[in-house]
Parts: sequence; structure tokens; C-alpha cells
Amino acid sequence: MGFPFVGEAFGFFTPHKSFSIGNFLQQHRSRYGEVFKSYIFGSPTIISCDLELNKFVLQKEGKLFQSSYPKPIRDILGKHSLMIVTDVELHKKLRRIEVGLINKFSCTSNFLGDIDKLCVSLIESWKGNPLIHFSKQAKQFSFNLMLMNLLDMKPDEPLGLQLLEDFLTFMKGFVSIPINLPWTPYAKAVKARTRISSTLKHILKEWENRKDVEVLNGQKKGDPFDEILVKEDLISDAEKVSILLDLLLAGYETTSGLLSLLVYFLAQSPRALQTLKDEHRAIRRKKKEEEPLNWEDYKQMEFTIMVINETLRCGNLVKFVHREAIKDVKFKGYHIPAGWKILPILSAVHLEPSLHENPSQFNPWRWTVFALKKIQDPATSKKVIPFGGGSRLCPGSELGKLEASFFLHYLVLNYRWTMKEEDYPMLHPYMDFPGGLLIALEAETVEI
Repeated sequence: MGFPFVGEAFGFFTPHKSFSIGNFLQQHRSRYGEVFKSYIFGSPTIISCDLELNKFVLQKEGKLFQSSYPKPIRDILGKHSLMIVTDVELHKKLRRIEVGLINKFSCTSNFLGDIDKLCVSLIESWKGNPLIHFSKQAKQFSFNLMLMNLLDMKPDEPLGLQLLEDFLTFMKGFVSIPINLPWTPYAKAVKARTRISSTLKHILKEWENRKDVEVLNGQKKGDPFDEILVKEDLISDAEKVSILLDLLLAGYETTSGLLSLLVYFLAQSPRALQTLKDEHRAIRRKKKEEEPLNWEDYKQMEFTIMVINETLRCGNLVKFVHREAIKDVKFKGYHIPAGWKILPILSAVHLEPSLHENPSQFNPWRWTVFALKKIQDPATSKKVIPFGGGSRLCPGSELGKLEASFFLHYLVLNYRWTMKEEDYPMLHPYMDFPGGLLIALEAETVEI
């Protein structure tokens, strides 16, 4: 169980490449098996690298297990965050609203067009810049996407720039050591969270005022937030703010991390990159010059989705999730006492040789059978869970794939790239590139 008080926290949190399970898990699995006990986060903890147990824990949310994030994360996210809430009915209500918001703004007439324009704008901004730190670019791009889609704001608006600055401070503290002293990233993040809340309350108030004016003038603009946030009587202002912050956080982290991983793995995989280029050239040949992508184009991106799925399996945006046993649980001969934490290790399942052939190899073709929807491939579709599962399955996972697909379309048609420094995706346990993913860009000269 490790040392007194700290347990095995230092070993568990030692950074490692995201396409490996790290020395801690490797050593403990060899010694104790797929499921073992430890002491982390100030509590006795079950660590599970077993697919069946992980799925069982995720599916039994609210019945046998509940979300159990450490107090510093709860403090910084707020008690109304969907990640934190344990009350089953409140979680259902908040999740329904978040899913409704995603569905609403993704069904607006200009949704795909806005994504397309932002992709084109980013690609154009790189002209004349042979070297870029892609990780930073991806983070700004994904935040701008959320500003446009979720808050109906242009990226260069003063309020949007202020929100981005506070959000970056918030993210630095969110993944830092939780020491609450004025000069620490954690303390600065807590203050940034307060400023973000104030900004979002201001935005909500503007929406409400706008709707009042539209009602007086007999106008119906069809705003995606009409029936969800502005007219939602069952939730408080604090809950509305928390919903917006949840979606900003999820959209920012998922999309930016996925884009960086895609650029990294494709730089190492010339064959996959060429196949991807061929698919997108075929799509572009059917369109008029500068005609934006549409839903039909997206449905033709079969290999693109295979690349994204394989990137999620290899790259492991999320290493594990936090759960706690509500009552004593027995499963496959294991006894999990009530009150114990349990950490389903998602990355261990993705990199398990008994589940995936050559698991450390980036191989999009392993998804072929599933992508073509002929039969379910048990080695991929049912054994890769990058977005969790059960009632807490990430509500924006498909949206992130769509945004990444549009971005890849313009990236592979316009540029070739190489890594300029030795850099790897590292789990801290959050995923990041320590060197910022510095790449050299070269304009693509092959005609479509």
C-alpha cells in the first residue's frame, strides 16, 4: 500500500508516454495481476487494468459506484460540475441539458460552415510560418470553436479574448499540484474560475435580455439556447454557469488533445498519411473550388474515422477515471469494500496485448471491419473506451470527431509536416506534449 499518508501516489503519478502504461502499472501488474489495491488520493484504492471490471464499474454508476474526484478538483470545478455531481437525479437533469445544448448548436444551419471557416482560417494563418508549436495552436483553435458554437461569440471579441486568458490560467491550475498559496497555479486557477463564472453570468444575462427584446418585437430568432438555458426554470444560475464551463472544458481538452495526437501519429505513419490524403483528395475533387465541407462529405471520411479511433486508442487522452464504491461489491472473486476508491485504467485496456494485436503499433487498419459496419470487431470496437462509459459517457465525443475530421481535411490537402524536436505525448496523468509539439510545415504541391 506504499508509504504512510502518501501511499503510492508518487509512483502512480510519475509521467510516462501516453502510448505506454508506465513503469508503475507495468511492475504492479506483473507482481499482483490485472486488479490490485493501493493507497492513493488519501484513500485505499482499487486499481483495475481489467476490461470487464472497468466496464462493470462504468455501467453501474449510481447503483454500486459513484464519481469520486479528489477535493482539489472538486473545489476548482465547483459542486455543480457534471464530473463532480453524485446525486443521480441531478446528474441526469444536468446531463440532459448539456446533451440538449450540444444537439441544438450542432443542428443550427451555420454549424458546419462555422467549423469549416475556422479550419480554413487556421490553415491560412500558417502561410509563411515554417515552424509552429502545434499544441498551442490546437488549444486556441478548439477554444475558438467552443466560443463560436457554444457562446455565439467571435474569437476576436474582447469578451472572448478575456475569457480565453482566464481559461488558460484555469487550465494550468486544473492540472497542477493543489497548493492553495497566492502565487501558485492552483490558487490563480481558483481566482480565474471566479472570473470565468462572472463572465458567463454576464453572457447569460445578455441572452435573457435579448430574448425579452425579441419577444416584445415579435421576433423568433431560433437561438439554440432558447429552451435550454435561458428559459430553463429548474436549474439555478450557478448550475447554468457550471454547464457552460463543463462544455468549454470538455470541448477544449478533447478536441485540442485529439488534434495534437493526430499530427503526432501521422508524422510517424507515412502510409496512413498517404491513405488519408487520397481519401480527402477524392472528396475535394467532387466539390467546387473553395466550396465548404458538408454532412455528406463527412460521411465519406471512413478512413479518417479509423485514424481518429486508432489515435484515441494509442494516444489515451484520459488515462483513468475516479469512482468510489457505494456499497460492498463482489465481482469475479474480488471484494471491493464500501468507501474504497476504484480507478478504472482506460489506457491499460487500450494497450493490452491479449486484446489488441501489437497494441503499441499505430495501425488504423485494425478498425477496418468495424468502420465498414460489416461485423463487430471484438479487438477494437468493444475494447476501446476512450470517452468512459455508462451514464457519464462524454456527451461531445462524436462532435470532437467531426471537428477533427474537418481539420484533417484542410491540413493534409495543404501541408506536409515533420517533427523538429524529439517530443512525445506524456500522461501527467493529463495528456500533454512537454515541448509543445514543434513541427516544420511544407506546402503540399500535389494537385488534387
